[in-house]
Amino acid sequence: MKQAAVACCKLYVSESRNGKALEAIEKAARAYPHAAALLNAFEDKDYNRVGYTLVFPFSSSQQQQSSCPSQNTVLRMVRAALQAINLEGHSGTHPRLGVVDHICYHPLGDASLHQVASLARSLAADIGLTLKVPTFLYGAAHHENRNLDSIRRALGYFKPNHEGQWVGLASGPLSLSPDYGPSQVLSSTGVVIVGACPFVVNYNVPVVSNDLVRGRRIAKKLSARGGGLPDVQAMALIHGVKGMEIACNLLDAKNVGPDKVQEEVASLAEKEGLIVEHGYLTDYSEDQILAAALQRLKLMEKDNLANGLVEPRANIIMESLD
Repeated sequence: MKQAAVACCKLYVSESRNGKALEAIEKAARAYPHAAALLNAFEDKDYNRVGYTLVFPFSSSQQQQSSCPSQNTVLRMVRAALQAINLEGHSGTHPRLGVVDHICYHPLGDASLHQVASLARSLAADIGLTLKVPTFLYGAAHHENRNLDSIRRALGYFKPNHEGQWVGLASGPLSLSPDYGPSQVLSSTGVVIVGACPFVVNYNVPVVSNDLVRGRRIAKKLSARGGGLPDVQAMALIHGVKGMEIACNLLDAKNVGPDKVQEEVASLAEKEGLIVEHGYLTDYSEDQILAAALQRLKLMEKDNLANGLVEPRANIIMESLD
């Protein structure tokens, strides 16, 4: 089959313990089975966070458009999350800025970064202007290609309210003007950050310790920002009662992949007198997602999605990746 133009959308929600909220979000994801497929939902109860992966192929008529029917799916998921979740009652050891904390678009196959950036801008406008939530753009979706970290740093994402815990933004005026939506934030909903960039791999390495001081030294030395591995972002987060993780974003996994990160974390941890466990991916690989998307496209062409695109919720949760 000829390579298709496919958009991958990853949507991160600050909740994983409220089953009814997750059911509502995933029901919204299934509303337009002809337009988008929910491939994965990765829940982490300690972080109280879930990441969804959706894919949707561009038809030939959509390739020059800034939006497509799949946008309705993502917007419905955002709306469902905002209606079901109140951040004022949220607790977790993962930093967050909003109920829907982060949405990123990645081009797969023959899709271009320009195409998915247009989708990101269209969605951000809908969230900000229709749902009235402050919304920020980053990456190719932003006119100056602003990076995600700069927004997060400006809004205090990396500053815990107390050791290892975050409570999110307080209600009031924002220190950074959003691209869409109000300049005042509500603590119950927070803000949304939407962007477009090449595919990013998330890889977490468990460390057998809850000493965040040493964990942060490891993360700093590992990251490109701290002079470590190129195209690697890392931070240390408490995970569970007695452990922590070095949570990593691999911006160019073809150059620096999980194996290299695992090796470097183990080396840095040994110097700190700590033991690491084998890390894990929080999603499928770029190739796996593209292959799944192309298979879904074949099904769409063959039977027009007579039986829908996704399995019941219990079957889409990815427990682990081999």
